[in-house]
Amino acid sequence: MNDFVASILLLGALNGGGSLPFWAVSNNFGVMPQGSGGLALVQAYSLPTSDKAFTWEWGTSLGANVGAGTSTLLVDELYAGVSWKNLGLDLGMKHFDRDYLASGSSLGHDNTLGSLSSTGGHLIWTGNARTMPGYTLTLSPLAVPFTGRHVWIRGSFGDYQTMGNRFIDAALIHSTKAFFTFNITPRLDFEVGLDHYAIWGGRGENVKARVTLGNYYRMVIGKNAGADGTGCDRANVIGDQGGAEMLKLSYRGDGYRIAFQHEIPYNDGSGMMMKNFPDGVNTLCFSFDDKDKWVTDILYEYSYTMYQSGSLNTEMYDEHIYGPVPPEADTQGGDDYFNNIEVLDGWIHMDRVIGYPLFFPKDRNADGLVLGVKNNRLKAHHFGLTGKLFRKAPYKLMLTYSMSHGIYQKQFTGEQQWQHPWKSVKETGLPQFSAAFVGEIPVVKGLAFTYGLYANKGKVLDDQFGATAGLRWTICSPRE
Repeated sequence: MNDFVASILLLGALNGGGSLPFWAVSNNFGVMPQGSGGLALVQAYSLPTSDKAFTWEWGTSLGANVGAGTSTLLVDELYAGVSWKNLGLDLGMKHFDRDYLASGSSLGHDNTLGSLSSTGGHLIWTGNARTMPGYTLTLSPLAVPFTGRHVWIRGSFGDYQTMGNRFIDAALIHSTKAFFTFNITPRLDFEVGLDHYAIWGGRGENVKARVTLGNYYRMVIGKNAGADGTGCDRANVIGDQGGAEMLKLSYRGDGYRIAFQHEIPYNDGSGMMMKNFPDGVNTLCFSFDDKDKWVTDILYEYSYTMYQSGSLNTEMYDEHIYGPVPPEADTQGGDDYFNNIEVLDGWIHMDRVIGYPLFFPKDRNADGLVLGVKNNRLKAHHFGLTGKLFRKAPYKLMLTYSMSHGIYQKQFTGEQQWQHPWKSVKETGLPQFSAAFVGEIPVVKGLAFTYGLYANKGKVLDDQFGATAGLRWTICSPRE
C-alpha cells in the first residue's frame, strides 16, 4: 500500500473540427478541452491508513487545457479530509466516488480510465461537470444496532458553492445521501437509497429567500419558504430540488460478482412517490474478481425517461391551446428533469450537466448562459466492456445508442405529446450513437502511454471522429 501517489499527464486531442466527440469530454470532471488541443494535469494524493481509528488525507489536481480557441487554467481537486472510525469530513474540492470502474491502475481515490457506466453508478453526480468547493460529512457503512449486522447504513451531508457565469449567480447546492444495505444471505445484498440535491440562495432577480439559518433548515427538510420567498418557493420548496432513488441487488459468486441497479430520477413530489415509473436508468454488470483477465467486467444499461409522471399537467393546461381538458388530466406530469422554472440554470455547473450526461445542455443564449437541459426525454442503450490486453494493458470500450425527444414542451421532432393523454401520440425521436475505446500501455515502471479513439454519428450531435494520445508518469512513495 502506498502513502503518497503523484502523477503528471500530458495529453493531446485531435478531431476533424468543432467539438470533440461525446465520450472524449463527458464524465471527465470537465477538464478536457472542447475541441482539438491538449491537457496537462498534475495530481498528488495521500492515502489514509485503513487500520487506525483516526486518519487524515489530502489531495490536489491542477491543470490547464487548450482547445476550441480557448485556454483554461483549472483546479480540478484541492481538498483535505479527516475521519474517525465511521465518520469523515472533507473540505475543499473533491471528486465524488464512482462505481463500475474500469480495470487498470488507480491514482489516489480515483481510477485513470473512469467508469464503464454512463452515470458512474450515480445518476445525480456522474463526474460530468467541474468540481465545486464545499464540505462533505460522510458516514461509511455502519451496522444498524440490534440487526445482527444484517442491516447497514451509509450516507453523506454537504454544501457547495457554484462557480462560473450563471443566471443565479453564486448559487448554493446542498446534498443529502442516505443508503441502507440489507445482507439477505452471505452472498446476496439488497440496497435502497436516496440521493437528494437542492439549488438555492445566490444572487439574481428570481432569488428572494435569503440565506439564513431558518431558510437553510427549511431547504434541508424540503419545506416551503417563508414570507421572503417567491410565490413558487412559498407554494412548493425553496429553490430547485430533485434527486434520485436507487434500488440495487448484488450477488457475490466464487470468483465473480453480478449487480443490478435501478435508479429513478425525480424533480418533485410525484417523482419521489415513484409516479414517474417506468423512468430510470437500469444497470446490469458482471465482474470477475481477477482484474488481470482480457475481459474483467461487462456492463449493459437501459435508460428510459419518457414518462416523467405523465404528459398532462393541470396547473399548466391552457384550453385555448390544447382544447378541452381531458378527463384524466388530474396528474402532475411533465417533471422536466434537471430543469426549473425559476432557477433557470437547472442542474448545470460551468456549462456542463452535473448528472446524467445524455441529458444534453442547452446552447448558450445571447448572454452566454446555459439555461438547463434541452433533452431529458430519451430511450438509450449503453454497453461497456473492460479488461487488460495481454493481461497487462488496461482498456475500456463504451458504445451508446439513444433516441432523443427533447423536453415535453419543446420536442426535437414530430407531433408533440405534451398536454395530450399518454401514448395518444406516436412520437418520433432523433437517433444518436457515440463510441469510445480508451486504454493505457505500460512503457516502463511508472510510465504509461495513454490513448483514446472516439466517434459520434447521429442527428443530435455533430458527426465526429476524434483521438487522444499522451503520457502519464506516476510516482509512489512507499509507506514506512
